[in-house]
Amino acid sequence: MHAIQVHEFGDASKLSFDDVAVPEPQAGQVRVRVAATGLNFVEVYHRKGQYPNLLPMTLGAEFAGVVDAVGEGVTDFHPGDRVGTANGIGGYAEYAIAPAAKLLHVPAAISLEQAAAVLLQGMTAHYLALSTFPLKAGDTALMHAAAGGVGHLLVQIGRRRGARILATVSTDEKAQLARMAGAEEVILYTTDNFETAVKRLTGGKGADVVYDSVGQTTFAMSLNCLKPRGMLVLYGQASGPVEPVNPQVLSQKGSLFLTRPTLAHYVLTREELEWRANDLFNWMSAGELIVRIDRRFPLAQAADAQTYMETRGTRGKVLLIP
Repeated sequence: MHAIQVHEFGDASKLSFDDVAVPEPQAGQVRVRVAATGLNFVEVYHRKGQYPNLLPMTLGAEFAGVVDAVGEGVTDFHPGDRVGTANGIGGYAEYAIAPAAKLLHVPAAISLEQAAAVLLQGMTAHYLALSTFPLKAGDTALMHAAAGGVGHLLVQIGRRRGARILATVSTDEKAQLARMAGAEEVILYTTDNFETAVKRLTGGKGADVVYDSVGQTTFAMSLNCLKPRGMLVLYGQASGPVEPVNPQVLSQKGSLFLTRPTLAHYVLTREELEWRANDLFNWMSAGELIVRIDRRFPLAQAADAQTYMETRGTRGKVLLIP
């Protein structure tokens, strides 16, 4: 089969289009004939060697397709089943492996491309809005990067929960996307001070929660946007890692809460995984959650796809199509 492999760390030119053996599913695993793979920025970090990995490696944890073979002990999936996962192995390929415990059935109403586009970012938005800080009517939430992959979904889910959404974006085009998703107020952070804007929009009270995927450049001001006993949910670091924080700062700024969640800890059980994914699929089927697919690249053009993603100009999910 064809697969994209990394033989040495570096820029996108290190993504090699190779002929490799089709992987064999081990006990508890499923082999999937991949229909689409969702690209995520963490794969750029892996390609660059910022996380330890053995080489050669094939990237890609989020994909959807059709079951091709199952390993010993797998009873819930069978050849021909339409499936998707956010926790697979080697998705930049024509065939990939997924642990059966992390694999999901894709309903007929959802295309395999949609499934590949929503699982990782959608389940992230789901846990942020329903579990980390369970939004409810009357809450005010500040959401950074509101037109991005997670942000665009988080705004929509936050509105479903009845919260008032204040969104930050970088361009007028992205501002329109955030408004269409349900943001009540949109702050163009490239021209406006978002801390000042939040104070003005909340009558000086501040927000109940800030969802921050940007990190280094927004962290300090995000804390200042919170009301007493508010929560800062730091779930990414697009601008770089946050400097060490003295916990006393949280006391000084209003007995604030700070958390750094990750998806793996919010899908610890099969029940939790299915709850999050099925909510997403049901909302999509009903037309109540819009998943934007920005561009599709052939598998052989994975380097171009990652380069496009690195420009941070994407307007939705980027997919690889074998």
